[in-house]
Amino acid sequence: MSRISHIELDDRNLPPPTPEIEQERKVAIYDLIEDNSFALPQREDRDIPAGPYHLGLAIRDKRLVFDINTEGGEKAAEFHLSLSPFRQVVKDYYQICESYFTAVKTMPPSQIETIDMARRGIHNEGSRVLQERLEGKAEVDTDTARRLFTLICVLHFGG
Repeated sequence: MSRISHIELDDRNLPPPTPEIEQERKVAIYDLIEDNSFALPQREDRDIPAGPYHLGLAIRDKRLVFDINTEGGEKAAEFHLSLSPFRQVVKDYYQICESYFTAVKTMPPSQIETIDMARRGIHNEGSRVLQERLEGKAEVDTDTARRLFTLICVLHFGG
């Protein structure tokens, strides 16, 4: 039961996403709901409600907010992460994604593959940063961190 069963992005104060960003968002949410590993570590000072969890993600006051509730609506946890460690990797990721989307329209497959490998490398770096930032707050596997990083990028797009 250590998993996310529902995700909600608070993007109401952000500009509308591009079609590419919206597609990335939909795929990341779908993939996360289908297969993820998300656990809240036990705390000495309080009990942690068991999952599955509903996850709300938002950017508030220049911080990434994880709002975690049980399926029954009980508050399980809330934590805020500084966006500073993500800024450069998100910027790099957007730049390489723009190159990738342009390449798909005009370049041969070998060049597209090279750009895609670089894009995956930057994406892996972002998921690694996220796993480090979540240490002691939530336990996620690599695939879950990758998909959550995609959603952070979607929120960062307008943030």
